[in-house]
Amino acid sequence: MSVNQEPDVQAGQAPTARVAPASVTNFGRTGGRLARLVPGMAAAAGIAAAATVVGGLVPIVGAPVFAIVTGIIVSAVRPPSGRLQPGLAFTGKRVLQGSIVVLGLGLSLRQVLSTGQGSLPVLLGTLVVALAVAWAAGRALGLRSDLNILVGVGTAICGASAIAATDAVIGADEADVSYAIATIFTFNVVAVLLYPSLGHLLGLSQHAFGLWAGTAINDMSSVAAASTIYGHAAASYGIVVKLTRTLAIVPICMGLAAWRNRRSVAAAGAPAGPHAAGPHPAAPRAKFALRRVVPLFILGFAAAVTLNTVGLVPSHWHRGLSGLATYMITAALAAIGLSTNPGHVRRAGPRPILLGAILWATVGVVSLGLQAATGTI
Repeated sequence: MSVNQEPDVQAGQAPTARVAPASVTNFGRTGGRLARLVPGMAAAAGIAAAATVVGGLVPIVGAPVFAIVTGIIVSAVRPPSGRLQPGLAFTGKRVLQGSIVVLGLGLSLRQVLSTGQGSLPVLLGTLVVALAVAWAAGRALGLRSDLNILVGVGTAICGASAIAATDAVIGADEADVSYAIATIFTFNVVAVLLYPSLGHLLGLSQHAFGLWAGTAINDMSSVAAASTIYGHAAASYGIVVKLTRTLAIVPICMGLAAWRNRRSVAAAGAPAGPHAAGPHPAAPRAKFALRRVVPLFILGFAAAVTLNTVGLVPSHWHRGLSGLATYMITAALAAIGLSTNPGHVRRAGPRPILLGAILWATVGVVSLGLQAATGTI
């Protein structure tokens, strides 16, 4: 018998079940996961396509705004079924992150470094003000400490991503996390709807609007949407500023972990200091893990910028890549709109929303004031 022949099944002996190769099994699982994503991704893509057409007719509003508003309206009238949820979640997060990487293919390392350096005074100033006002206003409103922290870092740094990273360190109550995300989302939508019009009203240049959006708008998705509506140059500048700002989550989380651990030691009645015993078992130590607070897409963005800097991305591709990134942003916002649950905002109550409004207005005004003071407006 040759090695390629199968042995005959002997009489009275049951045939042996064949085991599918691991590669076939993995392919089947991957195919199943992809199939679950298709309905939601198709729904977001359909709205994005319609929004792109309408946005071309009304460019001052732009496709991303039409996409998120349409998604919210559809969700309010008829919430998407569970079958759409996996694809919507993937589009609202991963496709958005992918769009940032695609935008990086049109930027050079020199542009990124000069943008990050030039925005530091405004970036650091708004960061400090946001955290300080969150602490003071939150206490005045009688909100819990964790909720103040979550709304503060969400406004000051990078929205829901900062909230998730901070929660991984401080272990906040699930209700506080939900309220903080609902608050941040509310003002993300307001920013996308209002900031481009306000920018034109104030006569801001592409550079000034990008810096304003990158330092004053909460979440990356809203920065990308608002600055894309304003112009390609504003989008490139605003996204680099926002990515620079996102890196602030690392020292913030490290500081929160150290602060929580000191509080745990004090609560357990142990002496604080280098020779102090560990915290009481009832008060677990806050943990900081770099991989949990630095989004992977930032590394992808850096790789994309490097590829373009060394000349591996042909210059005649830039226009098409910019259009692709805009469409990806539009689809992501359509998915975010479709995933909106107004009940989360209602359950948060007025006080977290009021804190979010105070921070949103304060950071926006302070950003413009610091631009004027530093001559970057």
